[in-house]
Amino acid sequence: MTNVGIVTGGGRGMGLECARRLPEIVDVLLLVDLDEAGAARAARALSETSPVTRIEPFALDVTDRDGLARLADRVAGLGTLRAVAHAAGISPTMADWRRIFTVDLIGTALLAEALRPLATAGTATVCFASMAPLLGGPASDPAVRAILDEPLAEDFLDRIRDAVGPSIEDTGLAYSCAKGGVHRFVSHEAVRLGPLGARICSVSPGVIDTPQGRQEAASNPTLGRLTDATPLARTGRAEEVAAAVAFLLSDQASFVNGIDLLVDGGVHAALRTHAASLH
Repeated sequence: MTNVGIVTGGGRGMGLECARRLPEIVDVLLLVDLDEAGAARAARALSETSPVTRIEPFALDVTDRDGLARLADRVAGLGTLRAVAHAAGISPTMADWRRIFTVDLIGTALLAEALRPLATAGTATVCFASMAPLLGGPASDPAVRAILDEPLAEDFLDRIRDAVGPSIEDTGLAYSCAKGGVHRFVSHEAVRLGPLGARICSVSPGVIDTPQGRQEAASNPTLGRLTDATPLARTGRAEEVAAAVAFLLSDQASFVNGIDLLVDGGVHAALRTHAASLH
């Protein structure tokens, strides 16, 4: 049977680095990206370095239910779903708070909903979250968490605004909250998929040197301070995050399920240690 892989946001950045790893475990790889031309360029380039694996671009907005249904149909027509790296997402400088929630959390839930019927023994998924919610924010509030656990509710955006208040319109806060929702979604989805023999985890990158990361750093001085606090004394590289994703998708991680893997150079540990020393 043909093994099929999917990388969302596969046209550039960390998604593209993940795509470089997947030909090791799949026969056909679908590069999903909103940027159709970018996905096509990436597919051509990867095809030159991975001639054994068939690589196809697939233009898609991950918030589009009809498009996601087409993606699921394409996978089913090709073979067995083996691996999904869901790297598509937007960061605080890229949109307003509603769009951030819609892409980063609701889109994650919609993708999982569309692909769930294809999950089988050996299927593995990794969703991109962030270290941001681990630094604090509304996602730690039990009332907010209860709402985050229902991202596909029709009134989700109104409910989250009512629970958090006007501050949710701050895009940095919205991003942190949405990514906290991804952490929780992965935990719940692992319970749903486990009986099928399928797995799902998330990765939470720290400050990573990508074009999107540099765009955020230029407008948010906090990211520079986080880099300074990182025990490894540098930003991360996209290929380092992709290596963690590749491990979680591999058979070597066959008993790793429902967890978040923090890839941050130790900055969260440093901040926790500093906080503990103040008490």
